[in-house]
Amino acid sequence: MKKFLVFLFILTSCSENSNKTNGKASNVDFTTVFEKSNGLETATYQETIQYYTDLADSYGEISITEIGETDYGKPLHLVTYHPSEAPHNFDRLRKNNRIILINNGIHPGESDGIDATMMLFRDLVNGTIEAPKHTVLVTIPIYNVGGSLNRNSGTRTNQNGPKEYGFRGNARNYDLNRDFIKSDTKNTKTFAQIFHMVQPDVFIDNHVSNGADHQCTLTHLFTQHNKLGGNLGAYLHTEMMPKLEQKLAKKKWDITPYVNVFNRTPDSGFSQFMDSPRYSTGYTTLFNTLGMMIETHMLKPYKQRVEGTYELMKSMIEITEEDAEKIAESKKYQEKTWKAGDNYALTWTVDTTKSTTLKFKGYEGQMIPSELTGAQRLKYDHSKPFTKDVTYQNYFIPTSEVTIPKAYIIPQGWYNVIELLKLNNVELFRIENDTTLTVESYKIEDYQTRPSAYEGHYPHYNTKVKTTEETLLFRKGDYIIETDQKAIRYVLETLEPTAPDSFFNWNFFDTILQRKEGFSPYVWEDKAKLLLKANPKLQVEYNIKISYDEEFANNWYAQLDWIHKKSKHYEKAHLQYPIYRIK
Repeated sequence: MKKFLVFLFILTSCSENSNKTNGKASNVDFTTVFEKSNGLETATYQETIQYYTDLADSYGEISITEIGETDYGKPLHLVTYHPSEAPHNFDRLRKNNRIILINNGIHPGESDGIDATMMLFRDLVNGTIEAPKHTVLVTIPIYNVGGSLNRNSGTRTNQNGPKEYGFRGNARNYDLNRDFIKSDTKNTKTFAQIFHMVQPDVFIDNHVSNGADHQCTLTHLFTQHNKLGGNLGAYLHTEMMPKLEQKLAKKKWDITPYVNVFNRTPDSGFSQFMDSPRYSTGYTTLFNTLGMMIETHMLKPYKQRVEGTYELMKSMIEITEEDAEKIAESKKYQEKTWKAGDNYALTWTVDTTKSTTLKFKGYEGQMIPSELTGAQRLKYDHSKPFTKDVTYQNYFIPTSEVTIPKAYIIPQGWYNVIELLKLNNVELFRIENDTTLTVESYKIEDYQTRPSAYEGHYPHYNTKVKTTEETLLFRKGDYIIETDQKAIRYVLETLEPTAPDSFFNWNFFDTILQRKEGFSPYVWEDKAKLLLKANPKLQVEYNIKISYDEEFANNWYAQLDWIHKKSKHYEKAHLQYPIYRIK
């Protein structure tokens, strides 16, 4: 019986091998839906996953695996290409290779990358494209699974094809490209798992623009180089981006930086888009990854857009392969760029003293009276193309900075924040015994809040804090996060409350903004009089305020509340930011 089973196993193995011709399954047609439709259609979710499954079954260089969960209930898939083999041992692969992670379908209506990446992986394994020797390709075939399955042919109002496509919102109607810090969705939590497992050197997120009209099919949106900073920021700005433009020019593909204007012509100039950490490339930057979005032009034919995306990704593979050692060295030095005691920029603005001049290929446009509304509307004239020098403001300077502490302390009760830190490979350790420490403490002095909902939140902005030094008792089990670690930038951008995408600004700590105790005016007034009488300095401060602040002088409740906040009765938790800094 055992001999029969061994014979059967050998026979089955031979049968499987006989279905392959030079590594390719002879009975599988790898022509994509896009190609079969002559560039008019995009593959469905099911067709896309089946395509990669067939590729993996036919070629040993490709593997596909299910990872994690999404809000729709289906897992994400991860497809890996390596010239020799495609194991998921990324620690091993990382030693001698650079890794590119390609994300597709974050906005499923912008489907260009879904089809282009299918063809890219096929052409790498069948020899149409020369295989890189030191570059591993990894792709999430469709990131927004729920949006992909919600197909329609109307929601991309401005877009020229394909015939049908997915919807921007995910299964819970989140825009996943605003979720990378707050991580409200299962999709994002699984992305973090994938990202930290893969640890890519280069990240590409495929999109379609919704902006100005111009002649170029392709635009690039690299992460802002000053914000990326260090060796990687310099390399991105002076080498990677110019090389990409040069390679595409040789292939007769015009490309321009993302045209960041709304309802006006771009020939008067425009600035680079600032990708804060809520966006994919802003998030990947926090872990020293060279990030870029491909933004194809919405009005160009679908076939042209997909082919352009394909060529752009090919060029990025070539650059990564050519500059493998340089990228590795720059990334190694980047990890030493920030340390305790250094200043770290939290907010940025355009540097008006520097700019780049683009040879911009656009169309003449003007504001004319609208026949529909009677107001002025923008109208482009395609019969009047031009190439003009256009000012591109792609240098930024910090507007606020923070001194990097040695560590942060997070009380264990803020478990939702702690879970996200752990998810993002932040190293934490717990205090072993109740301990008294001298720390820097933040009090929230001011903030503004969006009046309408934004991605499931009412985010804060323009947050200001007052810093004091205090000696506090921390409990056994509270967490300490040292800044001497790879995740230093993620820690700073999320835990410093004035950072644009901090956990505070994303409403994680809104309970501290609400007072839990109060006073009855008729009771407190008598106590307030006694308090002022017993504290002459406080009485003087009160007299000055009531003399020079007319609004305060005319508001009896504000006066009582002001005195209450100066008393021992005022609760310490109100506006007290619960994360502390160790210098």
